[in-house]
Amino acid sequence: MAFLEALHMSHFQNAFGESELESFGRAMEDAATHAELVALFSDSGVAEPAWQMRPSKWLRIKTALANAQRESGSGNPVLRFITVALKPARFVRDRAKFDQLREAVNLQLAFVGLQFREDGKFLRTTMAVTIDQARERAGRLRSQLEQRSVHPDVLRFCRPELTQENFFHAVLEATKSVSDKLREKSGLTGDAGQLAQTALGGNAPLVAFNSLCTETEQSEQRGLCNLFVGMFGTFRNTTAHGAKANWTVTEQDALDLLTMVSFLHRRLDVAVRTKP
Repeated sequence: MAFLEALHMSHFQNAFGESELESFGRAMEDAATHAELVALFSDSGVAEPAWQMRPSKWLRIKTALANAQRESGSGNPVLRFITVALKPARFVRDRAKFDQLREAVNLQLAFVGLQFREDGKFLRTTMAVTIDQARERAGRLRSQLEQRSVHPDVLRFCRPELTQENFFHAVLEATKSVSDKLREKSGLTGDAGQLAQTALGGNAPLVAFNSLCTETEQSEQRGLCNLFVGMFGTFRNTTAHGAKANWTVTEQDALDLLTMVSFLHRRLDVAVRTKP
């Protein structure tokens, strides 16, 4: 895990390069309207130059931050502007936009060893040296999964895919993780829906989620078995045998599926083998 410590902005003396400032400008241009930028510059102590003709928002941000950084001799004005512009209270009614903006900013900050947290504070962290490392730090999908307290086995099986935001293969790897645990619990060697039906189905299942003593418990067992089989039939079989170009998995699809897979993992964790 990356080393993290709280950052006091006055202790960050590095200056950002021209390309980095442009990236910040483009990442932040949706954080405010042209009119709102005036107040954000003022609140963060950044003086905007006079323009004969107002440019695009990203260029306004880049130019103002470049001038402020040149005057201060450090990157602190950039961090102050990010803190003001991405103040969580500004996005109470639009959490999705806040997450999107924070992800874009963190993708750039990762290369200088910084991270902007969801509470509006900066942390020092180990510096990213590759794009994949930066994406892993900034990744919105993984962050949302962690907010949902998704089972660690789900994240473990599809971490490379989440790093690259490859939703198609994240789905595929997540369903494989369920098969692995089901084989471990049951002692069987099958896969996917057939494995689930053999291990969990019938009047005397090999793996039980309860004591199976009452009609209610037996109904729960059948329902969960159907859920496992349905999950494999809907996602595993389709993604395993269909061409990726013909199977669109959106970020919301991935979130929903991985959350469901997390639920199945937790039920399997407490399930018991009924026969030796």
